[in-house]
Order: sequence, then C-alpha cells, then structure tokens
Amino acid sequence: MKATGLISLWTLVSLPCGPLANPAEREDVVKHAIKLHRGKGAVITQRKQWVLESCRKLSGLLRQKNVVLNKLKNAIRAVEKDAGLSDEEKLFQVHTFEIFQKELNESENSVFQAIHGLQRALQGDYKDVVNMKESSRQRLEALREAAIKEEMEYVELLAAEKHQVEALKNMQHQNKSLSMLDEILEDVRKAADRLEEEIEEHAFDDNKSVRGVNFEAVLRVEEDEASSKRNASKREVEDDLGLSMLIDSQNNQYILTKPRDSTIPRADHHFIKDIVTIGMLSLPCGWLCTTIGLPTMFGYIICGVLLGPSGLNSIKSIVQVETLGEFGVFFTLFLVGLEFSPERLRKVWKISLQGPCYMTILMIAFGLLWGHLLQIRPTQSVFISTCLSLSSTPLVSRFLAGSVRGDKEGDIDYSSVLLGMLVMQDVQLGLFIAVMPTLIQAGVSTYSSIFKEILRILILIGQILFSLAAVFLLCLVIKTYLIGPYYRKLHTESKGNKEILILGITAFTFLMLTITELLDVSMELGCFLAGALISSQGHMVTEEIMCCIEPIRDFLAIIFFASIGLHVFPTFVIYELTVLLFLTLSVVIMKFVLAVLVLSLILPKTSQYIKWIVSAGLAQVSEFSFVLGSRARRAGIISREVYLLILSVTTLSLLLAPALWRAAIMKCVPRPERRSST
Repeated sequence: MKATGLISLWTLVSLPCGPLANPAEREDVVKHAIKLHRGKGAVITQRKQWVLESCRKLSGLLRQKNVVLNKLKNAIRAVEKDAGLSDEEKLFQVHTFEIFQKELNESENSVFQAIHGLQRALQGDYKDVVNMKESSRQRLEALREAAIKEEMEYVELLAAEKHQVEALKNMQHQNKSLSMLDEILEDVRKAADRLEEEIEEHAFDDNKSVRGVNFEAVLRVEEDEASSKRNASKREVEDDLGLSMLIDSQNNQYILTKPRDSTIPRADHHFIKDIVTIGMLSLPCGWLCTTIGLPTMFGYIICGVLLGPSGLNSIKSIVQVETLGEFGVFFTLFLVGLEFSPERLRKVWKISLQGPCYMTILMIAFGLLWGHLLQIRPTQSVFISTCLSLSSTPLVSRFLAGSVRGDKEGDIDYSSVLLGMLVMQDVQLGLFIAVMPTLIQAGVSTYSSIFKEILRILILIGQILFSLAAVFLLCLVIKTYLIGPYYRKLHTESKGNKEILILGITAFTFLMLTITELLDVSMELGCFLAGALISSQGHMVTEEIMCCIEPIRDFLAIIFFASIGLHVFPTFVIYELTVLLFLTLSVVIMKFVLAVLVLSLILPKTSQYIKWIVSAGLAQVSEFSFVLGSRARRAGIISREVYLLILSVTTLSLLLAPALWRAAIMKCVPRPERRSST
C-alpha cells in the first residue's frame, strides 16, 4: 500500500510537468498512471523505475528554476547599472523581472502544496466528517490565497504596462518638439497622475493582514446596462463594473461604497430606483388606508411588504433603505421633543422614570417564570422579555400629533406621561444594547463566574447612569447659555431664506445625536433632547421650526415604515396564524394590564383616568425589536424560529395598536375634545 501511495503521489507530481514534454510522452504518462492506479501489469521494478524517473524530472525542474532565478537577479543588476536607460524604462524592466520571479516561486510552492494535501488526504479517514471538513477548509484557504496572489500579480502587470506606456511617451516627447498646447496637456497629465496617487487608498493591501480579516470567494453580477453595450470596449466595460453587485458564499449581497478612482462621480442606481419605487407605491397604499380609516403608516408598511423579499422582491438596496429610514426616526423624535417642553417634562419626570422601570422588571419576572415552565434558557427569557417590554415611540408620536394636551385644569396631561415613559424606554434601549455583550457571555459562562458577570453588569449600569447625568448636565448648560443666542443668530441670517434655518436646526439635532452616541446613550434620546431644548425658546419658535421640518419628517417617515414592511413575511404569518394571534394577544393584554397596574400605583388620584389611554399607547412592541432580534440571532442568544416569532408578534401588535388606541380615546376623552388624529 505504501508503494502504491508513493507511486500515485509522484504521478500527480509529474503531471504538472506534462506541458514541458511532447504529446506522445504525455499520453504514455497518462496510460501508465491509469495502469498503476488499477494495479494492472505493473511489477515492482517498473514501479521503482517510475518513481525514480518522476523524482529525476522534478529535481531537474527545480535546478532549472534556480538557474533562471540567478539569471534574473543578474539581469536586474545589469538593468540598474545601465546608464543608457531612463528611470521609467528601468522601473518597467525590473518590475517585469520581479513578476517573473514571483511566478516561478509560486509555481514551486503549488507543487509542494499539492503533495502535502495528498499526503494529508491519504493519512485521513474517509469516514471522519470532521477531518474531511478540516481538509476542505485548508484547501479552500489555500485556493483563496492563491487567487489573491494571482490578482495581485495581475495588478502588478497592469502597473508594469502603465510604466511601459509612460516610457514610450517620454521617448516620443524627446524625439519631437512639443507645441504650447501639448506642453500644457503634458503638465496636466502629470498633475492628474500625482492626484490619483495621493487620493488613492490602498485599502486592500492595508487591511488584508489585519486580524479578523478573511479572504472570501464572491460572485460579481454585472449591471444590465454594462452587459448590453455592444460597441463598448473591454476596458470601458471593466470601468462600469464598479457598481456591480457582489455575492458571497453566504448569499450576502454587497454594493460599492467607495470607488478606487474618487475623481469620477458615481451613483447607486439600485438605491435610486428603490427610493423612487417606494415613493410611488406609498401613495396608493396610504390613500387606501386613509379611506378605510387606518393610519397612513400601515399603508407604508404594506408598501414595504409588497416590494420586499416576501412580495415582488424588487428592493435591491435593503440596507441603504433602512439606513435612510433611520433618519425618519430621528426627525420624528425631534418633533416629539419640540412639542414636549422641559416644563412639561419636569411635571411628570417621576412617573416617566418609575413607570418603564417597573414594567420592565415585571416583564422580565414573568418571562423568567414562563421560561422556567417551558425550559427556556434564562438569557433567552431575559432578552425576549426586555425586547417585548419596549413600545414604539414613532407610532405613538403619530397618534399624538395634534391631539388634545390637557383635559382638566391642574391635571397631568396623558400625552406628557406617555411621551415621558417612551423617552425613558429609549434610554433603556441604549442600556440594553450596552449590556448585550455581557448577556451573550452569560449564556456560556459557568456558575463560578456568575459573580463577575453580575459585577460587570453593575459597572455597565453605572456607566450608563453617569452618561445620562453628563447628557442632562450638558443640556442644562446649552439651555442656559447657548440655545438662545444660537437661534437668534439663525433667525437673523435666515430672513427671506429658510435654507439657513433648516440647516442650522438639522446640524444642532445631529450634534446632540452625536453627543449621546459618544456617551453610549441612544441616538434617539439626543434627537428628542434637541427638540426639547429648542422648544424652550417659546411657542412662536416651535411653530416656525415645525413648519420647516415637518415635510422632511413626513418623507423620511415613509421610508422608515416601508423598511419595516421589508421584514414582514405574510406567508409565515399565514402558516402560523393561530399561534401568532395567541402570542400577540397575550403580549398586548399583558402589557396593557401591567401598565394599568403600575400607573394605578404611581399616578395621582386626580389623574387616574388617564391610565387607560397611556396603557393603550404602551400595549404594542417597538419596531426596534427588529434591530435587537437581528443582533441576538447573530450572537446566538435566540434561534431563527424565535427571531421570526418576535418579528411577527411585533408586526401584529403594531397593526392592533390603532384599534386599541381609538377604543381608549373614545372611552376616556369627551367627544368635543377628540381630534381626527386618533
């Protein structure tokens, strides 16, 4: 068996050398290898002779390769000493020799890698799947590295070709006199070359050796426009491939974010088409929902369902659409803060702080109880409970738009309580995102490290509380010293030109967003605080800014709700409709009951009647459960099935929210004070 293995080994080694022999010899080699493999007509002496000849050929090729390498080194030294060659010509010739050296060395490495791979395969057990998987992984990595090296060699050849063209141009310019225009164009060409070298980022070379970077095989799908050009040259088609789509082995799709040549403007046509399609289809969907008495936001969600993966699957840039939709959340919360003055926040701050905390604790307690009964891991129970305890701030903000602000003189306004509790939930969202890494580690930790994990969670909570204190202290300074002069300057500069006012307010909102993000607090809280700070300047200021920002908010909110629809899967809901309806009703009823219970304990007796409205506003699941669920699924906290259940329950709870809100308003608000916004 050992002799047969060695014969097969050297047979494979000699096959790469076949192109150097004539066709007749190649055919004899192949026939002889087949006979040896089948064990026919091969005596021991012939086998030994075959091994010796194969070894002799391989050693001869290696000696020949060393001779060629020495000649190339001498040629490089001769070129460098040749005074008759220009610098460009020297660079081109040396570059060409170095590329040929690399080609010889890589060919030798490939031979011995093949030998090593065959030896490893012969030593392995064909029944051991783990060993076969490891061998396959090693071969895949070797192929990836070979592909990367070949790609680098191709790029170097292109560079060598460019140097050759430069050398020829210099020789032509030396042999003829240039006109003034030719001299100007030559100077411009050199300046353009310097510009490309300065702005070009060698991202591939800089990051390929970074820890955590893996080589992957991808498919490049060309655009239809590029592939349909009949008269385009190959070079023109290659230039158009910058906006092609890349697909990896995990079916993730990628598009260009930054081109190599930044001097050429480019546009993502897929993203443009997606936004145009969403804008056109949102109109009939929103119109239909208005006709049947539903909020227009459900029309936008239906638009996303129709265009998303579960519908026509026409949205190509899903991540880009979701990113743009996040700005709809930012501006929605800014306008919420604009209507929610600090004076009103001061009246309900105790309720806003206590209510969400009590509800979250109760939800986690019920989750752990049900998890214990259903034998669910504690980390998964805590995550699901916390995720379901959050409510949708953008949805409730649309419910409250233009609604009544106070029912009785001296009573607490239900909108103030509701928005205050939602803002506190946004703070809890930032806290939970910060604690998620610890929650992931807790799922694999042993009982001996529980104390360390608890200590780590307490430290994280302390950091978040410190960040919140820093944010509110900064808001106090801005409100006292900065916001007044800043707005007066904007108002003075924007007379007859609203552009400066819109830009100034947007920049201030993004500044607060950045500050809260740097302090590890949710960006949404920064947008809300920006609106609250500006609202402290008075009612007239609020009305002026609202007229400017509302159209921007409305358009971006359409994109946001449509991006939610991209993650709604009607087929899954239909297949599991009974289970999903039961789960959704259970979550909605539980949140409503817990909210009523908590508010009954913390609300003043004179304002007990608003607990029904506030509880109805909180009895749904926040759309941010999509974000938390996706992170938890990638981290292994929850399974794919649990993730789909969370998405479906969230969607159905959002669909039930308008009916519950309308019922609460009709029960608790007198008829003359009801507004059409409900």
